[in-house]
Amino acid sequence: MFFATHVKPHLASILTSNTLLTARRRARDLKHQALNRPRVVHYFHDASDPYCHLTAQVLRRFRDKYDVELCPHLISGPPAEAVPDPAAHQQNSIKDAARLARKLGLNAPECTVLPKGAIAASENLMAADLRIGDFVENVQGISTRLWPNGGLPSSDHPNPAALMKDGDQKLSELGHYMGGTFYYEGEWYWGIDRLHYLENRLQLAGLGASSPPLVSMPSVQIEQEKSQDQKIEFFFSFRSPYSYLAFDRSVELARHYDARLVLRSVLPMLMRGLPVPRSKSSYILHDCAREARRLGIPFGRICDPLGKGVERGYALLEHAEAQNRLPEFCSGFLRAVWSEGVNAATDRGLQTIVENAGLDWQNAKQHLSSDRWRDRVKINQDRLQEIGLWGVPSFRVAGQSVWGQDRLWAVEDLLI
Repeated sequence: MFFATHVKPHLASILTSNTLLTARRRARDLKHQALNRPRVVHYFHDASDPYCHLTAQVLRRFRDKYDVELCPHLISGPPAEAVPDPAAHQQNSIKDAARLARKLGLNAPECTVLPKGAIAASENLMAADLRIGDFVENVQGISTRLWPNGGLPSSDHPNPAALMKDGDQKLSELGHYMGGTFYYEGEWYWGIDRLHYLENRLQLAGLGASSPPLVSMPSVQIEQEKSQDQKIEFFFSFRSPYSYLAFDRSVELARHYDARLVLRSVLPMLMRGLPVPRSKSSYILHDCAREARRLGIPFGRICDPLGKGVERGYALLEHAEAQNRLPEFCSGFLRAVWSEGVNAATDRGLQTIVENAGLDWQNAKQHLSSDRWRDRVKINQDRLQEIGLWGVPSFRVAGQSVWGQDRLWAVEDLLI
């Protein structure tokens, strides 16, 4: 218990610190200077991934802008354990990528389903380009022909299976699981959403002139117009660091637009029997750390509430709601376990969370033995599946489903 309460949070704060990140980058830069090695950015492309269609549209400009060697790899798609519900994942990815493309002024993937023959033809063409070194020059054109209607003609080029196997292996060796990703010197950047982080890093290293990013990601604007009688269903988990990053911002968004916020807690994926590969957990942790720094949200002193901590927290949701302190309790719980190192599995830790939320501990702890929260969570999980999603944080607004703490701008667009 001492290790979980005192040692692990301290280690987590070190692992996610900007100090350690800066030191690691500095060490790698010094090694490059000493060995005079080329700077290589690896890019992994999955023709069937709509996010890759967005990334393909900026690859050439990225290559021309930075003094690095851009090394593309063709991959076959994510492993099964990384995508618990492939059909729902594909549908949501297409909708979300189209929404993001329209927001950024890019060519949107408008298909709902891609013909397998068109995907195969696209992979063949890209494989041929990889062999002759023209991938970056041609990937945008091939992807543009593929994604609007899936009408890419058949190709006589050699089967790309061998190249895709090599790409899959390289992706796994370097420690990721999805397409549309960039890897540079120990760090991952998933798709066009995180490309600005890579650009900033390259500019700081003197590998490109300081300039605005190729793509400026949208953000919440807090417009003055108020929505009329809107409802936001907000699905979250106490074990999700992305839920932590989204929670207070979602409450503020709902408050500003006079929208009714319906808080829907769900079990963490591991507690629902869904696999979470180690590479996925690692990426999420480091991505949350940099997103937290960008947003100015404290993060990193972590005491994982998986299991007992989550269950005890959920047991108090009904009590907090009865006292009109549900948002305060949820916010305080997330902040405590993701930035303050509080162990929610202990009475001492949970008491701190409860009292900081303005609740009475003596009254609250009487509810810890109740299992009624399981019915509440089951209803929420069924609702999450009903709207075509499975992960958190997720939102349902104006008949549309939105997934991700970095999609609050999309929630706002649906409110205005």
